[in-house]
This record gives sequence, C-alpha cells and structure tokens, in this order.
Amino acid sequence: MSAENFLKVIFMHEQNDSCDTKPGSIAKALGITSAAATDMARNLSNKKLVRYEKYRQLKLTPEGKKLALKVIRKHRLWETFLYRTFQMSLHEIHREAEMLEHQTTEFLAEKINSYLGDPEVDPHGDPIPSVDGELEVEIGHIPLSIAEPETNYVITRLIGSDREFFDFCNRNDINVGTRLTVEKQYTDHRMTEISLNQIKLLLNADFSDFIYAEPLP
Repeated sequence: MSAENFLKVIFMHEQNDSCDTKPGSIAKALGITSAAATDMARNLSNKKLVRYEKYRQLKLTPEGKKLALKVIRKHRLWETFLYRTFQMSLHEIHREAEMLEHQTTEFLAEKINSYLGDPEVDPHGDPIPSVDGELEVEIGHIPLSIAEPETNYVITRLIGSDREFFDFCNRNDINVGTRLTVEKQYTDHRMTEISLNQIKLLLNADFSDFIYAEPLP
C-alpha cells in the first residue's frame, strides 16, 4: 500500500456522499486490514498530510489534498490515453492506470495531456484536475440511489472500479451520455428501478451509488 493510494482513496471517498473516510472504510477500499489503515493514517498525520483522530473520519490537509489531486490527474490522463489509443474497456483502463500513475513524472503527465488536447474529463466522466491542482466542482450530478422518481436523467459518471460493475454497465448500455428514467426508489431495501432502451432494471445500492447522473431539462 502506497501513501499516494491512501491519500487518493480518502479524497475519492470525500467526494462521494455514499462513502465515509473512517480508517475501516479506507481499508476495505484498498483491500488491507483496519489496523494497517490506522497505522498509515497516523504516519501521514505525522507528515501533516492527514488529520487523524481516533474514531473520527480522516480528513486531508491542504498539502495532502494537493498530493492526492496530482495522483488523480495522472490516473485520469492515463485512462483517457489508454481508452482513446487502444480502445480498452473501462475496467481495463482503470486497472492499468492504477499501476502507471505511480511511475509517471510530472513532465510525462504534461506530455500526455498535451497529446490528448487538454481533456477536461476521463472516459468514466470524472473531471481531470488541472496542473495547478484545481478540480471543477460538479453541480447537479447525483448518484442514482438518491435521484428523484419519475424523472429523466443522463448519466455523467461511472465511478466504480469493480470488473463486475463495468461488465453489468456494458451489457445494459449504461454509459456516460446514456439517457434513462428513474422509475421508483425502494428506500427500505436501497434499490432503484430505472428504465432505458425500453427495458426496466432494478439496481441495488452497490451499483446505483456509483452511477452519477443529472436531470434532463
């Protein structure tokens, strides 16, 4: 487990209303033990990159956020490059970018950015941080799990990383730009009924929490 990955996951969880940043949650996302996550949090706290308090959610310091955004920029630039150049799947580009992001210098990242024409979003619909560490704030983009019933939406982001998630999305034509209708929310069971392409699907929260959309006019 690298410190860069740890900071990146904290940032990603901070951006997702359905996630928290407690060490146990970060540990689950990284596939490590809660004890290992707590040790890393304490270590990064000593380096002034993370604010750690026992039993509280982790918070990035301004310096920690800056480092996280640098890694995220490299990750999303690589995803865009691999998707456009090799037509790799959304799961494949995420997996490869996870490895490439840590071996990429700032110089190479900017060469890739220039080659791609300074893209604003990656193939998942995620905004790419600027070289200065700025990230555009998205307004109106919400997970399908809290979308209004009987309302039309367009998908703007697919933020999962699990292969089964992307396989499901691919088989059901759930892509960035896909239009759908949220038919009903089953709040007690955390399930969302949607319709697209004349087909109805029932999504559990493991999927609907990670499919973001905005309402159509």
